Amino acid sequence: MKTIEFEDLGLIPYKKAWDYQLQLFNKLLRNKNTGFRNEIHHLVCCEHPHVFTLGKNGYEANLLINHQLLKDKGIDFYHIDRGGDITYHGPGQQVVYPIFDLDEFGINTREYVNRLEEAVIQTLQDFSIRAGRLHGAAGIWLDAEIPDRTRKICAVGVKSSERVTMHGIALNVNTDLSYFSYMNPCGFIDKGVTSMQKELGKLIDFGEVQRVLRKEIIGMF
Repeated sequence: MKTIEFEDLGLIPYKKAWDYQLQLFNKLLRNKNTGFRNEIHHLVCCEHPHVFTLGKNGYEANLLINHQLLKDKGIDFYHIDRGGDITYHGPGQQVVYPIFDLDEFGINTREYVNRLEEAVIQTLQDFSIRAGRLHGAAGIWLDAEIPDRTRKICAVGVKSSERVTMHGIALNVNTDLSYFSYMNPCGFIDKGVTSMQKELGKLIDFGEVQRVLRKEIIGMF
């Protein structure tokens, strides 16, 4: 019997949430390595104060301001152990960290990412936003078939070790998009970013987005 336990950490500093993820992640790994089945998996939601994170294969040149300006603007910066390039997190963005043992779900990492992406696509559809994938690029995009209008609404970056996952997705709900001007989002210089608020022209009920997204993710597994 698999159980997915949900937690909402609210607005929490990135490093504190990262440390908490690691605790859960390491517990699942220990269980696995000592022969215990992981019957309880974790779905952690939160928001972060302004922060840029750079994945293990990313290029710091995609950060367009220096570290002194980051400090002056109160923006944190971390090199982290997920895939992908540079990503921004901030208030108004729904961040979701699934800590799952994929062997218990009988799927590989590619299928796991596909299911996360599909959960986001279905969530956006529930809010009358048509979204999809962009070939050769992670995340969820709008107007992917129209190059000069393509814009990203959700970042995806995961880590998997022995098929146990951490990190996850960041959906722009009521996000201040001006912070994306300080970076090349996910390394792209020719793609825009957007939010649910921008697309729908109104402030979005953050709790309702979380409720729908949580339901869609759990339904995928």
